[in-house]
Amino acid sequence: QVRLVESGGGLVQPGGSLRLSCAASGFTFSDNWMYWVRQASGKGLEWVSSINTVGARTKYADSVKGRFTISRDNAEDTLYLQMNSLRPEDTAHYCCATSVVPDVAIEEYDYWGQGTQVTVSS
Repeated sequence: QVRLVESGGGLVQPGGSLRLSCAASGFTFSDNWMYWVRQASGKGLEWVSSINTVGARTKYADSVKGRFTISRDNAEDTLYLQMNSLRPEDTAHYCCATSVVPDVAIEEYDYWGQGTQVTVSS
């Protein structure tokens, strides 16, 4: 049974940092691309970042480029999202996800975690 469990969210002031984690189980983590997606209250899903199986290829939404860093530890079956210079507009529910087919769009993600809330506010 595939399981993705996020942690690390919370309340942070603008300009602050948070590191999200996503613990994976039930599949061969090192075989799958991984993704971070977020959803702000009242808005649709927004793709944030992707990482390939070995962590050598990463992609970012323009809204987070230069501030967020995605990474993975295949020995620990864990995905990370380091978020720096946080802005109020980064406030959202953040989920990790994975797909069997590499590098696909949100609509084709196969498994999702429950997510963790990030709130950026003074």
